[in-house]
Amino acid sequence: MGESIEGKKTILVAYMKEHVPKYHQWMQDPALLFATGSDPLTLDQEYDMHLSWSQDPLKRTFIVLDKEMIVGDFRHGEPHIEAMVGDVNIYMNDPEDPQLAEIEIMIAEPKSRGKGLGKEAVLMMMAFAIEKLEIHTFRVKIGEANQSSLYLFRKLGFEDTTFSQVFKEWTLELPVTNSKRDELQLYMTDMVTHS
Repeated sequence: MGESIEGKKTILVAYMKEHVPKYHQWMQDPALLFATGSDPLTLDQEYDMHLSWSQDPLKRTFIVLDKEMIVGDFRHGEPHIEAMVGDVNIYMNDPEDPQLAEIEIMIAEPKSRGKGLGKEAVLMMMAFAIEKLEIHTFRVKIGEANQSSLYLFRKLGFEDTTFSQVFKEWTLELPVTNSKRDELQLYMTDMVTHS
C-alpha cells in the first residue's frame, strides 16, 4: 500500500497501478515530455515502468494530490485519481554517494500550477528523505528553458553547481545542513504520515 504524507495543500501518495492511465495521458503532452526529458511510452510500457519503479529500492515516487480536488474524505490506500495533479520523485543513483538524492517535481495539470503545490510537495519529499532515508545532499537537473523550476529550487536554497552545454541544463545542489534539517523537521511536524 505504501506511505502517504499529508501537508496543508497536497497529499503525497505512493504511485499505484490505478494512477498509470492518467499519468500516461499527461505524458502525451510534448511540453511535459520536453520539460521532464522523457520519451513517449505506450500504455503497456507505462505499466511496465510503474512496476520497475515500485520495485526499485533506489527510487521513491509519489503522486501529488491537490487536497481541494479530493472528493469526500481522504482515505489512505485509495488512489484518489480525481485529485492527481503531478508527481515527485527521488533517485539515489550516485554509486559514490548513496545518501545523495536527485529530486524531480512535475505539476502536470495546468490549473494546479502557481498555487504552491510544487513547493510543498518538494519540501515534503525532502523532509521524508532526510527522516526515512538519511539523505544528506539533494540534487536537481533542470533545463535552462524551465524557468519556473529553476526559480522554485533556487528559492528553496539550491545553488547552481554546473551547466551542461550539451543538454542545456543546470545542476543545482542543496547540502542538508543542521539548520536545513531543523527547518524541514519543523515542517514535518505540520504533516501527517500514514503507512
